[in-house]
Amino acid sequence: MIYLGSNFGIPADDVRVLSNDTQSEYTLVWSDEFDGDYLDQTKWSYQEGTGTDYGLTGWGNNELQYYTARKENIYVKDGKLHLIAIEEDYESMNFTSARIRTINQGDWKYGKFEIRAKLPKGQGIWPAIWMLPTENFYGGWAASGEIDIMEMLGHEPNIIHGTIHYGGEWPNNTQTGSKYKLPSRNFSDDFHVFTLEWEKGELNWYVDNNHYQKINNWHTDSYAFPAPFDQKFHMLLNLAVGGDWPGNPDSTTEFPQKMVVDYVRVYQRN
Repeated sequence: MIYLGSNFGIPADDVRVLSNDTQSEYTLVWSDEFDGDYLDQTKWSYQEGTGTDYGLTGWGNNELQYYTARKENIYVKDGKLHLIAIEEDYESMNFTSARIRTINQGDWKYGKFEIRAKLPKGQGIWPAIWMLPTENFYGGWAASGEIDIMEMLGHEPNIIHGTIHYGGEWPNNTQTGSKYKLPSRNFSDDFHVFTLEWEKGELNWYVDNNHYQKINNWHTDSYAFPAPFDQKFHMLLNLAVGGDWPGNPDSTTEFPQKMVVDYVRVYQRN
């Protein structure tokens, strides 16, 4: 994946209260506060394996992990979701981790998406909070679109990326995106709130209420704007190891790695 442009902002204090703007303009329509002892499978489903069951070797990116639903790789504790990447021999792979999604249990066309999370760091570590179309209405990836709310490369732990993928089906696809850099410390040091506002014909990205990117220009083959971002999408949370973009872990990478999610909240305009 290729990422274009950069906008660096200053994060606000990390708080859990809703902004006045959110309270007045939006209604909470879906959330998971991870307050129980188990993953709520009325909201999330697991994706396991190496991607071959979905026609994607290495999940389409030459990733190195085997995703599992084991408690060693994913669990809920103390009001938070934990996704754990472990270096171990498992099903002919050298790493395990976790990946979950809301498909057919949380699917939205437009809205405001807020996720409070603390990220891992290290060469070859790739946490992501992102969205895919529930139905590939306009064709295979990426003609039907992809929205990356947050991705981070573990060797750049103070920078996150927000991106959309669109255009034709692979390899005739393209992408637009930008990045946000913390002025001090890393995303692994504390929790931060990652927000996407998705409206008809426009998407906006925020970190801790700081706006760093607006995109209102894209296309999809044979369909008029705002396709493909005018259909229902679902959310995915995963912690990948290796892959074409971050590269592989090396001797400096420590395991286990952990991505911790405090909450996921979805709002829609009143």
